[in-house]
Amino acid sequence: MSKLRIAITADTYPYASDVTNLVRAPFTARGLVDIISELGALPVVLPDVPGAKGEDYVDMFDALIIPGGPDVDPTFFGEEPSLHIGSTNYKRDIFEKEIFSAFYKAGKPIFGICRGCQFINIMLGGSVYQDLASENPDAYIRHSQGALGGYPTHHAIIAEGSELYKALGAKAYINSRHHQGLKKIGRGLKVTAKAPDGVVEGVESENGSQIVAVQWHPENMWQEHPEMRKLFADFIDRVAASKNNR
Repeated sequence: MSKLRIAITADTYPYASDVTNLVRAPFTARGLVDIISELGALPVVLPDVPGAKGEDYVDMFDALIIPGGPDVDPTFFGEEPSLHIGSTNYKRDIFEKEIFSAFYKAGKPIFGICRGCQFINIMLGGSVYQDLASENPDAYIRHSQGALGGYPTHHAIIAEGSELYKALGAKAYINSRHHQGLKKIGRGLKVTAKAPDGVVEGVESENGSQIVAVQWHPENMWQEHPEMRKLFADFIDRVAASKNNR
């Protein structure tokens, strides 16, 4: 039986890399590649290709992961950049829009991580706070942690009956490396995890389980926090079920 093939959209290193001096090299987190591989699937990292069409990719893969990275260009949700917005990557935004649209239309499973969660929400008509600290007075938790990236720093309360609940239970101790957050929730999505201050930490499809997306970085946690491994294992199970039903 052939392995499940998981597409992972790449980020772009904006500087010349060490040793080989590569410029704008595509990359993704090693922990993300490793966990997908350990669970028996084949991870394939996709660089942003100018002029790419989503339909040229979708039939080659069984599912899509949109991982973390820079802020999404605010013009995608009808706003100008605020004084507190971080770096953006318009070429990645355009590429991921193509890829996401094709996978979404095909009904294939999609997992969003941090920026990926925000991107999915925006693609479905939602919006984000361009900066939680300056735009959301209720956000009293530090969501851009000072601790090392793999360490959990605050909790998320998870909705019973959700896909996240199946993997993590009613409460999860999570890391937090986002200065933006979901504002208006996109069509067809429901909130399934929140921080104690009300900031959205996870969303899923209202009907079915095509989309699951989180604001934290489980790919940096699963080695020492086995419940985060379960989050990826559940994703792979959904991918297998989706493929069997096609």
